[in-house]
Amino acid sequence: DRSSHELPRGSETQIDTTLDGEGIEAAIEGEKLLKRVRRGWMWNQFFLQEEYTGSDYQYIGKLQSDQDHGNGLVKYVLSGEGAGTIFVIDENNGDLHATRRLDREEKSFYILRATVVNKRTGQKLEPETEFTVKLHDINDNEPHFSKEVYTGSVPERSDIGTSVIQVTATDADDSMYGNSAKLVYSISQGHPYFSVDPNTGVIRTALGPGDMDREQREHYQVVIEAKDMAGQRGGLTGTTVVNITLTDVNDNPPRFTQSIYQFRVPESSKSGSPVGRIQATDRDIGRNAEMYFTIVSGDGMDMFDISADKDTQEGVITVSKPLDFEKKPSYTVEIQVQNTQVDPRFMSSGSKDMATVRIAVEDVDEPPLFDKASYLMEVKEDAAVGVAVGSVSAMDPDGARSMVKYSIDRRTDMDRVFNVHPGNGSVFLLRSLDREEAAWHNITVTATEYNNPRQSSHVPVYIRLLDINDNAPTFATTYETFVCEKTKAGQRIQTVSAIDADEPSTGHKFFFSLAPEVPHRSNFTVRDNGDNTAGILTRRASYSRLHQSVYLVPVVITDGDYPMQSTTGTLTVRVCTCDREGNMELCNAEALSSSPGLSTGALIAILLCAIILLMIVVLFTALKRQRKQEPLIISKEDVRDNVVSYNDEGGGEEDTQAFDIGALRHPDAAAALEESAKQRRDIIPTDTLVASRDNGDVREFINQRVLENDCNPTAPPYDSLATYAYEGAGSVAESLSSLGSASSEAEQDYHYLSDWGPRFRKLADLYGAEDSDFS
Repeated sequence: DRSSHELPRGSETQIDTTLDGEGIEAAIEGEKLLKRVRRGWMWNQFFLQEEYTGSDYQYIGKLQSDQDHGNGLVKYVLSGEGAGTIFVIDENNGDLHATRRLDREEKSFYILRATVVNKRTGQKLEPETEFTVKLHDINDNEPHFSKEVYTGSVPERSDIGTSVIQVTATDADDSMYGNSAKLVYSISQGHPYFSVDPNTGVIRTALGPGDMDREQREHYQVVIEAKDMAGQRGGLTGTTVVNITLTDVNDNPPRFTQSIYQFRVPESSKSGSPVGRIQATDRDIGRNAEMYFTIVSGDGMDMFDISADKDTQEGVITVSKPLDFEKKPSYTVEIQVQNTQVDPRFMSSGSKDMATVRIAVEDVDEPPLFDKASYLMEVKEDAAVGVAVGSVSAMDPDGARSMVKYSIDRRTDMDRVFNVHPGNGSVFLLRSLDREEAAWHNITVTATEYNNPRQSSHVPVYIRLLDINDNAPTFATTYETFVCEKTKAGQRIQTVSAIDADEPSTGHKFFFSLAPEVPHRSNFTVRDNGDNTAGILTRRASYSRLHQSVYLVPVVITDGDYPMQSTTGTLTVRVCTCDREGNMELCNAEALSSSPGLSTGALIAILLCAIILLMIVVLFTALKRQRKQEPLIISKEDVRDNVVSYNDEGGGEEDTQAFDIGALRHPDAAAALEESAKQRRDIIPTDTLVASRDNGDVREFINQRVLENDCNPTAPPYDSLATYAYEGAGSVAESLSSLGSASSEAEQDYHYLSDWGPRFRKLADLYGAEDSDFS
C-alpha cells in the first residue's frame, strides 16, 4: 500500500508520494550501481497561520514513513529551529504541533529536520530530511510613519498643487500576501488649504496664491492618515502630524509711519552728526524687509545725508556740510524708501513711499572764525624788533558780531619771539631773528570773544625767515698740508674749498686769494679754480725743514652775495722729507704741534714724575704719624672686634681689692703707677694712699685727661670713646662712702640725717634711733 503524510486544511503545496517496499529494494539494488540512495519520503514545506489564539497546541501536519509499519518500532525525531520548544512531534505517529503563538513579523519561517530511527537500536532507518514551516500572515499590524511629527514649509502665494513635503508610512504585515500591507493616505485635518496624494503621501497646496498669505496666517497643522487593506473597511490606521510654515516672499512694500517729520539741529553740529531718525515699516520679514532711504529733492540735499540702520531698519539723517543759522535757518527735503530687493512677481519697481522732512537749524554762540585755515608769513632775518610780520583776521559769525581779541599760544612760542596786537591781529617781533639758528617759526594765534572768553578758536601761523648775507665763508674743513723739501715751483700741494651758513637764492659763489699783507715774494701762491675751490701752489723749487719747518699761508675767501662778506683763513704748511713718489716720510717734531714749546709726550712725562713724587711724600707723612700707642684693651685681636663685659658684682664698702680709688685721689701717684708697665692696675700699690676729702685734685685729674685726649694728634684711626665725668662737690649729704672714713668700725652719729630734708627722713629714722630702741 502507498503511504502519505497529512497536511493542514487549506494547504496549497503538493507533497510527493513516498516509495513503497518494492521501490526501496529497487533503490538498494540501484545504489550498488549508481552509488545513490533515494529517500523513502520527501516534502518541501508546511504552512501555519500566525497569531493562533487557541488553548491547545496548534496542529501543523503529520509525518509518516514507509518504515513505520505500525508495530511501534519506529521513532520520529525532530531537530532544527525551535525543535522541542516551539515545535514538537509525536515520536510514535509523527504528528507535528506548534506549542505557542507565533508572530510572522518577528520570524516568517522556520527550517526543521526530521528522521526515523529504530527504537531498539537507535539506528536511523532513513536519511535526515529538511523541511520549512512558513507562517501565513494576518492583518495584525497598523501602519507606522517614519516620524511622529513632520515639519515642512512652502512659500506664500504659491500656486495650487505646489509640493510641500512627502510623508511615508510602513506596515509590518506581508505585502506579498493579500492587502494587509497595501496603504492609502488621506488628510484628516488641514482642509481646505492642503491635500495629500493617496498613493505617494505627497502633501500639496490646495488653495490659490491669494488665499495663502503669510501676513494673514503663517503656521498650519495638518494630520495625515495611512490605512492598510487598501483603505477598505476593517483596515488598520496610523496617523502623523505635519507642521507647515509659509515662508515669506517680498509681496509688501515699505511704508512710512507718518508723512511729515520735523527735527531741530544746532548749527555747531559737525559733519556726520545725527539729526534724527525716520521709521518705515514692512510687513515682510528678513531680507524681504530690508530697505534703503534716499533724499530725492529739497533745498537740503547737499547739506544732509540719510542711511539705513541695519538693526532697526530706520533711516538716520546726518549732517554732511557745516550749518550756519545766519545764512539759512531751515531746510526741507523729500525722502524716499524702498526695498533693497524687489520681487517682480508681486511688486513693480515703483513700489516706493515718500515722506517730507523739515529740519530747523538752531542758533548757537559760535567761536570766532578766521578768514584762513592757516597763515604763511615771511620776514627778513635782520628785521628790527617791533617790525610787523603780518596779520591775522577773525570775526564772530553770530549775529551779535562780538568784538574779538587776539593772543599767541605761548606753548608754541616759548622764547617769546613774536607777539600779536590784541585788537587788529598784527603779528610783530619781540626779539631779533637769525635764520641760521631757526629758518621757520610755527606759532598758534588764538581769537577770543570779549563777551564770552570761553568762545575761542585757533589758527596756525607759519613764519619763514628770509636769508640775508650776514655770514662770511670759511674753510670747509681743517686742512693738514705739507710740502716736500725737494719739489718744483708751481707744484699744487693742497686744494681748498669753503662753506657759508647763508643760502643765497642764486647759489654760493666763492673767490680765493692771498691776503694783501703777504710779501710780494711769498713762498706760496693761491690759484682760484672758478668752481668754489682753489689750489695752493709752491713758488720755490726747494724748502729746508731745518731752516723753517712751518709756513702760514693766509687765504682770503670772499662770497659773491650782497653785501659781500669775506674772511681770512690761515693754512698751515709743514715742510717734510719725502720719498721719490712724493709721500711724506719725516717732519720736524715742532711742526707736529700747533704751538711752540714742549711736546705732548714731554709734558706727560713731567706730569707723571710730579705725581709720583707727591705720592711718596704723602705716604712718608702718613707712616710717620702712625706711632704705636697702648691699646685701650689688651687683646690679640682688633679692639673694634671685641666687646668686653664685666658682670661681676662688687663686694661693697669692705671690698678694697676690686679698685683703688686712691688713683683718683692722688694723680701723682697714679702717674707713677702708669710708668710701671709690669704692675697690674687691680693690685693695691705698696704706698699707703690716704683718701682726701678735697675733690679739687679729682677735678684737675679728669680735666687733664680730657685735654690730653682732645689734643692728642696720634689718636687711633678708629673710633674710640673715653668718658670722664665729675659729679662735683657741694652735696648736702656730702660723701656717703666709708672709704674716706678713718675706721669703718667706729661708732658714728647719724643725727645729722634728720637735717637733710624729707627725702632722707626714712634713712634718719633707721640710723638715728637709739640702740635702746632695738633692744
